[in-house]
This record gives sequence, structure tokens and C-alpha cells, in this order.
Amino acid sequence: MKLTPDRFEQLVVNLLEKMGYGKGEAVGRSGDGGIDGIINQDPLGLEKVYIQAKRWSSQVGEPEIRNFSGSLDAKGAAKGVFITNSTFSNTAKETARNISAGNKLIRLIDGQELAVLMVQHGVGVVTVSTYEVKKMDENYFAEDV
Repeated sequence: MKLTPDRFEQLVVNLLEKMGYGKGEAVGRSGDGGIDGIINQDPLGLEKVYIQAKRWSSQVGEPEIRNFSGSLDAKGAAKGVFITNSTFSNTAKETARNISAGNKLIRLIDGQELAVLMVQHGVGVVTVSTYEVKKMDENYFAEDV
């Protein structure tokens, strides 16, 4: 919650890049048409994933999912990721499922999943210590036959 909205948008773009989805750009600003970031999944930018990033203290509801869906329609887009540091209401989840049953896919990532993905992909975290576990090399002790 301490991040500015712009910094949160950059964080989610960085995460998707680290996850291997392609080169991204945070584009959110006033009048952004409901799109906060774009991931180009190929070098020419022919395949795009559009991002909505909500840094909220309250639950994200169904109207926000419908608005994002409309933003995808305005871009002629088939893929979108809606990421929040908060949670999604049951109606928001159901709306995303219903929309995704058609020709468009909206993937929801809540705060808990966001944190797990950040740790898994090394975004916003540093390694404090690592441990090396060894086991006996049975081949070393095998007698020649």
C-alpha cells in the first residue's frame, strides 16, 4: 500500500516480464482507458496482454472487472490480467469466469497470489541466505566389478 499507483503498475509489469511473458511497459495515467500496462509477447508486439493494476485497500468488485473487459474490447484485445494487492469479490470472480468462457480471457491475481509470484520470480525480494544439502555419492564408493 505504500507504493504510489505508478510504482505499483511498474511492479506488476516487472513481475510479468520476469515470469517470461515478454517485454512490458507501464502506461497507466489519467485517461489511460483502463489499461495500466501492456506486455508484448513477441518482438514485433503482435501478441499483447493488457494489464489493470489496482492498489486498493478494499475488495475489487464486479464493476471493475466489467470496466476492464470494456477496456479490452476498446483495444480489440483477447487477453487481460487484472492484478490487485487486495482481494476480489465472489461476483468479480464469477464475472471474470463468465467473460473468459467466451473469446476473451481475463486472469485475476489477488494480493496473496501476487506475493507468492513475487517471491517465486525474485521481484521485490532479496535472498538472505541459501542452504546446500549434500548426499552421499554411491557411485564413488561402488567397487569396480
